[in-house]
Amino acid sequence: MIKNIGVFLCMLLFPVYGFGMHIAEGFLPKKWAGIWTIIFIPFLIIGYQKLKKQIEKVPKTKLLFSVVCAFVFVLSSFKIPSVAGSSSHLTGIALGAILFGAYSMSVAGVIVLLFQALLLAHGGITTLGANAFSMAVVGAFSAVWVFKSCRFFRVPQGVAVFTAALISDVLIYVSTSGQLALAFQSPTHGFLDNLIKFLSVFAVTQLPLAFVEGIFTVVAFNMISKYSKQELMVLNPSLY
Repeated sequence: MIKNIGVFLCMLLFPVYGFGMHIAEGFLPKKWAGIWTIIFIPFLIIGYQKLKKQIEKVPKTKLLFSVVCAFVFVLSSFKIPSVAGSSSHLTGIALGAILFGAYSMSVAGVIVLLFQALLLAHGGITTLGANAFSMAVVGAFSAVWVFKSCRFFRVPQGVAVFTAALISDVLIYVSTSGQLALAFQSPTHGFLDNLIKFLSVFAVTQLPLAFVEGIFTVVAFNMISKYSKQELMVLNPSLY
């Protein structure tokens, strides 16, 4: 499984360019950077506890979680420059959310964003909380809710995965737009004005990327399900 997924991830590396991604270091005012960090910390604590229990229950999922982190890292490195201080890009967070649950993705989000900030100068340390909240909380929980809703209405599994990944990607950027809109309000440009501005700029590049993310997520999900079905049946029986 790891070999096949490794080849798949390496193929995704070719279109990577050197632009910045997420909300850049120092772009958010200190007040908002601190607020988003405080909001995110409880999710990280709960996510770590849940992930620890999952690994204790099924030790082989430690390797699977590493694969999920690698998937998120590679996909979120494929980006297109967008509005000042940020960019549009794939996220990959829906895959892990569907497999491990939404809370556990807070750990994956921090790991990926921290490595990208330190090694690739993408995002930043001060904006880590804001970026992690939009990607690993909003993105993860929306993916799980959409996936479960689709399965409740007996939507085929592949379609449910695609839809969850697509909507998760879009809502991550709605969240990021909201964060930027809140941070840069002024007497002449209120929250709603800013939100419309950021959303309109993001939509040009983000909507097509959301469809691409949906396809990549289905491919990765099928590969993992094929080679790790026994572990997944114990880890998340609702998948089958």
